[in-house]
Amino acid sequence: MAQKAAKQQAARNTAILKRTHLISLAITTFFVLLRLLLFRASCTRATYLLYGFLSAPAFAIEFWFERIGRPVTAPNGELKKSGEDLEAKGLTDFMWDILYWTWGCTVFVTILGDKAWWGYIVVPLYSAWLGWTTFGGMRKGMAGMAGGDAGADNSNGAMSNRQKKQEKRGGQKMQYR
Repeated sequence: MAQKAAKQQAARNTAILKRTHLISLAITTFFVLLRLLLFRASCTRATYLLYGFLSAPAFAIEFWFERIGRPVTAPNGELKKSGEDLEAKGLTDFMWDILYWTWGCTVFVTILGDKAWWGYIVVPLYSAWLGWTTFGGMRKGMAGMAGGDAGADNSNGAMSNRQKKQEKRGGQKMQYR
């Protein structure tokens, strides 16, 4: 069972990439067929330009996932590289959010028309919100490093049970910075 974790990672990544490509193909086919067959009167060149422009980030993310997540095997079938974890938190998770949102917008555009592309404005707003909350969390976390009167904020709630018992018994007083 050499490299059991790597083999499991490779199998998971292969399944995720296959599912992602099939969903993307199905949604693109759904868009093209419905727009050509059912909504032909409202289908213009601008429709396809908007589709290409606003779906480009999803295609780029899908290509990137393919590039970093696809397992690499040697000619003899031995696993050389299992690929990056496509279920990782952080940037990968954010990229999945963009991919899912683009797919949803494409389905809505297919059914409702070109005005549904306005729903894609949520992506930059979501990015700004994530950036702001991350920056705010860092700012709060680094506030204690500034010095000054940071010790005044430390109340009994910040002490461990051991420290509280020692102070209650009149033992050594703890000094907090």
